[in-house]
Amino acid sequence: MDTRNPAPLASYLDLLLDAVCAVDAQGCFVFVSAACERILGYTPQELIGRRMIDLVHPADRQRTLDAAREIMEGEPKLNFENRYLRKDGGVVHILWSARWSEADQLRIAVARDITERKQAESRQAALYAISEAAHAAADLLALFKRIHLIIGEWLPALNFSVALYDEQCEQIDFAYHVDDRERQPELPGTMIGRLCAEVIRSGQPILLTPGCSALPAEFHDLVSTPQSPCWLAVPLNSQNGTIGALIVKSAPDSERYTEQDKELLQYVCAQITLAIERQQLHARLQHMAQYDQLTQVPNRELLRERFKAALATARAASGRMALLYIDLDRFKQVNDTYGHGVGDMLLQAVASRLRGCIRETDTVARIGGDEFVVLLHSIQNVTDAERVQAKIRRALAEPLRLDGHCLSIEPSIGVACFPDHGTEDITLFRHADEAMYAAKRHNHRAFGI
Repeated sequence: MDTRNPAPLASYLDLLLDAVCAVDAQGCFVFVSAACERILGYTPQELIGRRMIDLVHPADRQRTLDAAREIMEGEPKLNFENRYLRKDGGVVHILWSARWSEADQLRIAVARDITERKQAESRQAALYAISEAAHAAADLLALFKRIHLIIGEWLPALNFSVALYDEQCEQIDFAYHVDDRERQPELPGTMIGRLCAEVIRSGQPILLTPGCSALPAEFHDLVSTPQSPCWLAVPLNSQNGTIGALIVKSAPDSERYTEQDKELLQYVCAQITLAIERQQLHARLQHMAQYDQLTQVPNRELLRERFKAALATARAASGRMALLYIDLDRFKQVNDTYGHGVGDMLLQAVASRLRGCIRETDTVARIGGDEFVVLLHSIQNVTDAERVQAKIRRALAEPLRLDGHCLSIEPSIGVACFPDHGTEDITLFRHADEAMYAAKRHNHRAFGI
């Protein structure tokens, strides 16, 4: 009895999830199983007679040709990985094994689609790298550049922007921006600016792809043609609200963004948000450590750092610098008469007026109570310091209107110049302090105190 199954062998091959194909000595397909259409998007009829290498990703073509040559020389290949281009333009990762049939003069190969696995591995590695970068970030600009590079490895994102939102000023600042069309996204009416503003307003991500039916009406123009790039904008949401947005834009005719891409980018944005909040917290703590919280001018510690730097510069350049030690006369009477609230406002007003008397390169510091120091980082001679001293006296002599009260304040000022009054920081501070107390004694005698 004949027990042979009459069904053609090809019908069995078409049941396999893996693709089976045969390629002749010229590299053209002569047979493909049905799975090829599922993997590559081409029907068997479209593939037969076509050169295999034309479907391989350009970056993988040379090593694929090298592998094919070795197979034809009698060396079978097992678990070879490369990438192919689908009919729809997508990239598919293939794991295949092949050998050469001398009798048939054909390369016989079995190929498996491992795209999902490769993408999962790539994205997991990218997310881990982003998490590491976010936790180790010392500089936000460097972090944004690093994240752009990492994301670009698994998502078409040549154009990449990070915008930060200042709620107090109601202003959007693009801390990082790379775009081939819009170089200045902060200008009114730019596409990136519009999209960013909407994401920050709503706190919700927006995915724009050509042909998508569920698009916000105001953004139809961004994906109006099939060749338009995709857009993906994700908010940077913190516990205190939306602090910014991350926007990526694909190149025209490249892979389209998906809902999965949106979910992954939301994770990335959570890491970025944490890094930004850490940076902001560090900046606030550093500011608190270096600045007087009432007047917002440098405190004693920051003054000491700047004084040492100014002194070193003056020594190296054989130049001059000066220190003005300022004490407010009868400040205690202001507190006793009008209360500490008015006294605090007086100190803030004095700090503001002192800042108006100096250059941006100089320093005003409050070192305690009603005592201020002005550091003139570079002067030509002692006369320059005396000129600033006179300017401060005139500025503080102007009446102050605080909480319904009109107050006048008289300062006692002591001046010390390098190198005229000393060459060491301790010596200069002591000279300025003694000169200030001498001025205070003079003022007291003048007012009969």
